[in-house]
Amino acid sequence: MAADRSAEIAERVREAAARGTPLIPQGGGTKAFLGEAVAGEPLPLAGHEGIVGYEPTELVITARAGTPLAEVEAALAAQGQMLGFEPPRLGAASTLGGVVAAGLSGPRRPWAGALRDFVLGVRLVNGRGEVLRFGGQVMKNVAGYDLSRLMAGAQGTLGVLLEVSLRVVPRPVREQTRVLALDAAGALERLAGLARRPLPLAGACHVAGRLHLRLAGAAAGVEAAAAEVGGEVMGEAEAAAFWDGVRDLAHPFFRDGEGALWRIALPPAAPPLPLAGEWLLDWGGGQRFLRSAEPAGRIREVAAAAGGHATRLSGPAAGVTVFHPLPEPILRLHRRLKAALDPHGILNPGRLYPGL
Repeated sequence: MAADRSAEIAERVREAAARGTPLIPQGGGTKAFLGEAVAGEPLPLAGHEGIVGYEPTELVITARAGTPLAEVEAALAAQGQMLGFEPPRLGAASTLGGVVAAGLSGPRRPWAGALRDFVLGVRLVNGRGEVLRFGGQVMKNVAGYDLSRLMAGAQGTLGVLLEVSLRVVPRPVREQTRVLALDAAGALERLAGLARRPLPLAGACHVAGRLHLRLAGAAAGVEAAAAEVGGEVMGEAEAAAFWDGVRDLAHPFFRDGEGALWRIALPPAAPPLPLAGEWLLDWGGGQRFLRSAEPAGRIREVAAAAGGHATRLSGPAAGVTVFHPLPEPILRLHRRLKAALDPHGILNPGRLYPGL
């Protein structure tokens, strides 16, 4: 049953702070692989759930952090709306708080915006056990520091999310996926050309020699764009399954194959990287997944030389960090933020980097 456990959660954090005991906030556990292992006491958020406010005409929804993502998406779908950043669910137990804490966005991200762009406000418990609110529940809120968006991707290291307010968008009237037979270099070249055109793109993924382009918007606009893009039409059911598979890392590419799985963020126009392995290119080339036996150091060196960074998602982990090492000035900034919001260092310590 939906309930507000804010007071209970805050008290638990205060007790842990007094004892210096690390806490591990836990939602549905679907994104537990994304980060370093942490030693500490679990802080379950199960039961702290429920949609607090939803006004379709205002395009804003507010829900407690433990609310199942499926419940949020169902409420939006009933009103012809959706989360524009298309969050990866990675499992039926996915929660709204876990989505924000992980900071992940799906295939629509380059055209709709990243998760952080949709966060309007949060309510959280800091490392002292204080309940704080940042941002608001309206689209135009510019007072003070925008600390709410810092929670996107913070993995619970800066605070335990209690409540999140998100901007939502209308669902497109029409969607169509076109498929073109191209190698990776040809796909990137084609995407660079399409980027200069005012097309209603909502997905661009290349895998196994095929470039998938999702068009979304008004029916007339989609039809006109489809004629310009060319290629074969993908059936609606097949297209839905394909994009769900990319969104949730459930496509056969992610399940099959040998070697470690990497997520490499790059400028979309970057050419194919000189790394051996199997590739899946998402976000029009801006997010590339690699399954490879190449050494971690080489993968990160090549990614950095191309203007990007590499995150290890799975595979051999001895001595290999999950996240790309940070430059010292950026690491110092992270440490200052951690000290300000979690001075006792009890919230998911070391989840992102040592000391954070």
